[in-house]
Amino acid sequence: MTQSPRCILITGATGGIGGALAPAYAAPGVTLILQGRRTDRLEEMATQCRAAGARVLLKALDVRDIEALRTWVAEVSAAEQPDLVVVGAGLNTDIGPQGEGEVWSNTQALVEVNVVAAMATVEAALPAMRARRSGQIALFSSLAGWRGLPTTPSYSASKAAMKAYGEAIRDWLAPEGVRVNVIVPGYVESKMCFEMPGPKPFLWTGERAAARIRRGLAANQGRISFPFPLDLGCWLLGIIPQRLSSVILRWLDYGA
Repeated sequence: MTQSPRCILITGATGGIGGALAPAYAAPGVTLILQGRRTDRLEEMATQCRAAGARVLLKALDVRDIEALRTWVAEVSAAEQPDLVVVGAGLNTDIGPQGEGEVWSNTQALVEVNVVAAMATVEAALPAMRARRSGQIALFSSLAGWRGLPTTPSYSASKAAMKAYGEAIRDWLAPEGVRVNVIVPGYVESKMCFEMPGPKPFLWTGERAAARIRRGLAANQGRISFPFPLDLGCWLLGIIPQRLSSVILRWLDYGA
């Protein structure tokens, strides 16, 4: 088990899991650096976390502004030296209720946030961590990254990309003392989750997900996936013949 982080940077802190992680880490002597697009929601979170004794720094920023994101992450990483960077900003899109297809502008925004901005955050945070040979980065994939869902193809692709990216840089950076963990959640209560089409089996609250993520990060688990039954099922869908997995997805009402 690693020492509990004393300085945590969270992008997408106004989302379902990010919004649960921030108060879960809030305590006296802890600094929370929270990024989101909604100033009102950031202020609400700051009030809650400060009441628990944490020092809170806020940044209202659209992560699609890549240069502004990189500049801010690099500056705050040098000044505050976060022990843990949680790359939590994310979007979803789907093919629509009648299967009409994804809207290109939504797909482009999703890739910019889920993949490009996530990698930019890592790239900007790494120099400070590598220089001091310590630090931890948590990236978000999804159980949809095991096997693409026909209702959310771009989202599934973006999460498969982050899973592969996180696993790769974990091995690259381990000798330098920088830990990388890939969070692979199932359905967690949030606006984005409820907007996704299809069933929501084994739905977790944000607080339950945050507790599981904290344990996994403290233990430096390479892949923090949950809940177990859904994780196992999605993994199996990814390794069995695609013809069979397609039949199963249609039977489970995930088919297009």
